[in-house]
Amino acid sequence: MNIHCPAAIGHVKVELEANEALHVLHPQSIAAFQGNPRNREDRFMDLGGAYRKKRWTRSRLQGPAQFLLGLPPGFTLEMVDIPEEGSLLFDYRHIMLFSDGMTFKSKILKWRTAWITRELVRIKFNGPGVLGVLSVGDIATIQLLPEEPLFVDKSALVAYPEDAEIKLSVYGNTLASQHMNVQWELRGRGPVLIQTGARDTGLQDKLTDDGWIKRVLREVLPFGSVYIK
Repeated sequence: MNIHCPAAIGHVKVELEANEALHVLHPQSIAAFQGNPRNREDRFMDLGGAYRKKRWTRSRLQGPAQFLLGLPPGFTLEMVDIPEEGSLLFDYRHIMLFSDGMTFKSKILKWRTAWITRELVRIKFNGPGVLGVLSVGDIATIQLLPEEPLFVDKSALVAYPEDAEIKLSVYGNTLASQHMNVQWELRGRGPVLIQTGARDTGLQDKLTDDGWIKRVLREVLPFGSVYIK
């Protein structure tokens, strides 16, 4: 199995041998497929629990074949190895694909956490196999420590160990805590996967800001946007 994820290209190329298969959880992202038409089989999947009333489709693609997956602008696909007894809980929305033979089950989060984050279920995968994890920017890994908390922006947390202690929090002094998104506070052992795309939506504007005077002149002068660069 070969999975090519070119940087900043916006697509992923997957090549499968005759005895290999992958499950794609976002079938509409399949831009092109080359192989026997019968090597693609779509089916409904039910995660159970809170998702019992909703149904998603997934595609099982069998080799020999190759196909292209289109990615949303600014997103990347990271391949994560999952052992036989996996311990990471994933946000289901981040899972693009997984190798055939893997199993998964849903885990209901605590009600207070689910109420604030609007996230009721996370998914645990067991391997051995690989997951294709979709993220904004790259994925970074930080190891948890039982005696020292790790704070992660709630929109950046992709996966964490099942037995980690986790709660919602903020940190820093009063000013800091008043000007940050809700944070996940984690303690324990094992890796935490974090998507590293910029959290500050105004960061690009700040970095490309060329001064208050120029902005005003562009607005007040005739054809200011043409002559003032």
